[in-house]
Amino acid sequence: MERRLAAILAADVVGYTRQMGVDEAGTLRRLTGLRKEVLEPLIAEHRGRVVKLMGDGLLVEFASLVKAVQCALAWQVAVPQSATAHPEAGRISFRIGVNLGDVIVEDQDIYGDGVNIATRLEQLAEPDGICISGDAYRQVRGKIEAEFEDLGERQVKNVAEPLRVYRVSLVRTHSTAASPERKPPPPSDKPSIAVLPLTNMSGDPAQEYLADGITEDIITDLSRFRELMVIARNSSFFYKGKADKAQTVAQDLGVQYLVEGSLQRAGGRLRITVQLIEAHTGIHLWAERYDRALTDLFVLQDEIVESIVQTLVERLRSASEKRAMRKGPQNLAAYDYVLQARATLSDSRERLQYCRALYESAIELDPECGHAYAGLAGTYLFAWTSGWSDSPAESLDRALTNAQKAASLDDLDSEAQRRLGIIRLFRGEREHVDTHLGRALALNPNDADAMAYRGLHLIYEGRPLDALKEMERATQRNPFHPTYYFWFTGLAHYGARQYDEAIAPLHKAINSFPNFVAPHRHLAACYAQLGQRDAADHERAKVIELEPHFSIKKIAQTFAYKDPVDLKHYCDGLRKAGLPE
Repeated sequence: MERRLAAILAADVVGYTRQMGVDEAGTLRRLTGLRKEVLEPLIAEHRGRVVKLMGDGLLVEFASLVKAVQCALAWQVAVPQSATAHPEAGRISFRIGVNLGDVIVEDQDIYGDGVNIATRLEQLAEPDGICISGDAYRQVRGKIEAEFEDLGERQVKNVAEPLRVYRVSLVRTHSTAASPERKPPPPSDKPSIAVLPLTNMSGDPAQEYLADGITEDIITDLSRFRELMVIARNSSFFYKGKADKAQTVAQDLGVQYLVEGSLQRAGGRLRITVQLIEAHTGIHLWAERYDRALTDLFVLQDEIVESIVQTLVERLRSASEKRAMRKGPQNLAAYDYVLQARATLSDSRERLQYCRALYESAIELDPECGHAYAGLAGTYLFAWTSGWSDSPAESLDRALTNAQKAASLDDLDSEAQRRLGIIRLFRGEREHVDTHLGRALALNPNDADAMAYRGLHLIYEGRPLDALKEMERATQRNPFHPTYYFWFTGLAHYGARQYDEAIAPLHKAINSFPNFVAPHRHLAACYAQLGQRDAADHERAKVIELEPHFSIKKIAQTFAYKDPVDLKHYCDGLRKAGLPE
């Protein structure tokens, strides 16, 4: 049995089954022509070998990982260019995954984990997108003209350990740095600032969560000052691992100032270097290095925040009045678990349970850790809204209990108030929702997630047009926001009977989080209301694939519509799509 190290490219046609159902002969003809005229010459140019064709995809082996990624980038440029003569309904696009790994060779075919991982990466990629493994990223960074976005760790089928995933794209020019679909927010009348992720200089990838967690806490602490407009965490972390110039990042996010720096952990000591940059000039206004024992971590964070604020705003209130800082957990090991939990992407039942276990470990070590209770409440709420709970009523009760505990331990924590608001909404306790969401925004005026939750509340109150305004406000504050902003927006458009307008944000949600069922449900209802039968059938099948025991009766119980007419409108869309009662 021969083994060798190889670069593996796995590619798959997006929506192949649907296209075959619409036009089998035409789809086969276009795919065959594309393979012969574009893909095979491109693969040969990059010294690759087509291992096998798989109907709707290809498996390709390269001796050079650099060549494999370069081929993938060229592929995703050449295919759309070749399709300009075809109508959009028949356009062929691919998802691509690239991995470097050990393979087993048998009769010119290849097998093994190296191939399996490439296939899983391809499934995680967006249409016309490329995903590579962490091993591949470490080998190609700095060697090709491309941008890499760290998507975090993902648990994938038939792979024991979580897989580090990176999205790869062509380098942006200055003129296209800001996404055309995500306009920078308008200039603020307050000093505006973005805190970029601290670079982990420890040489230990396991410390990445610590750098990310401290960055997130600095963002949260700065957001408490009404004198500042602070960009949300998700938008700042869009630039993690990228080498964009300060002026480009500032233009993307619409800010005047940037904070950047690095973290290095060695034994029991921690060194953080931070600098404040005036974005349009690139001038460093302030820089400092903090070298402390790990036991001083929370004092260290306070020092950094205070120094930045004093540099930005000379006439702020006195230090004792201006600081409405949250309480830090007293047990450093517990805080370590909280940071690891925050870094865990809960994109499956198993990952959600792992995240919950981390928060529970933090509470075992420090029963007074408010952050852990707030995070634990979030896991129970997400299990309830995702249909991943065997006992939905118990999950909602546990979500409330843990959020109340977090609020009692720290009455200045906006996250706890935000979670209490949305939990009470789903419990039907409407009289408390505005109180908690208002409190969250009073504590943290830059809490874009609280704005998005208020948008969801307005949807359920029967005010979808007001909800859309609130979602626009949240999106301006957080241009690179979490996926759920998209499906909240889609649901608001549906409630306003704007079915066409709902489709684009829902597809964006699916591209980011393909195996989350909610946007597929919303899309099925939209397409059914529009009379687009084939598209509705496709989404209905996807809902059943992701949730085999789905029923309209069950899902109706998880909605919080105030007016039964609004609930009936949503469920009617599901019925028209053919979903089971």
